[in-house]
Amino acid sequence: MTPPILEVSGLGIAFGGLRAVDDLSFRAERNAVTTIIGPNGAGKSTVFNLISGALSPRAGKVTFDGRDCTGAPPHRMRTLGLGRSFQITSLFPDLTVFENLRLASEVLEPRSRWLLPVSRSPIALARADALLSRFALTGRADELAGALSHGEQRRLEVAMAIAAEPKLLLLDEPTQGMSHGDTEETAELIRSLAADLSVLLIEHDIGLVMTISDHVVVMHQGRKLAEGAPAAVRADPAVQAAYFGHA
Repeated sequence: MTPPILEVSGLGIAFGGLRAVDDLSFRAERNAVTTIIGPNGAGKSTVFNLISGALSPRAGKVTFDGRDCTGAPPHRMRTLGLGRSFQITSLFPDLTVFENLRLASEVLEPRSRWLLPVSRSPIALARADALLSRFALTGRADELAGALSHGEQRRLEVAMAIAAEPKLLLLDEPTQGMSHGDTEETAELIRSLAADLSVLLIEHDIGLVMTISDHVVVMHQGRKLAEGAPAAVRADPAVQAAYFGHA
């Protein structure tokens, strides 16, 4: 049986007297979409910070692609193949869409080329062109990133997050603030990503979660409340009471 791309075991961290994440264990399979859901304050983003190295856990273990990466810093996790986007859009607004993608792709170039002119970065340039096409941004290539619509900016951020060809992509509420149409397009995009990499998602749109997820983990007050296939999770009485507000 193929080992998971990510496994967290007994993960925990506290801030003062608050146990933000408490004894959390789950697996994210390869080439699948695993989604973490839960009410606000459940600890979802803190889990992302623990996995990506932004925070060091006080308990538990993070195994990424077969390696014990517990407490490894973000740059180390990125080198090992972890990509991430954030709740707040993080772009270079005064650079063009293409320039944003080219910069994100520069890590693919040998270090000997990092200080050379842009024209001497063939790998990064080719990767940026490919991402423009894949994310339907070709017509916006020469526009400033700050001038894009909210949905286009979020799409660009996801493109930048996979520019370095990660093995696992962490997406923190990628559809937040999107219109219905943009949400549907993003859902299709996320689902298509699983052909090339694994996706770990935090999302509040339950309809989207049930449509695109292979596996769902439900958190409540820092702990895992339930996990399983989308339909099974949605039918769980404990999940309905804690998350949907009814039994």
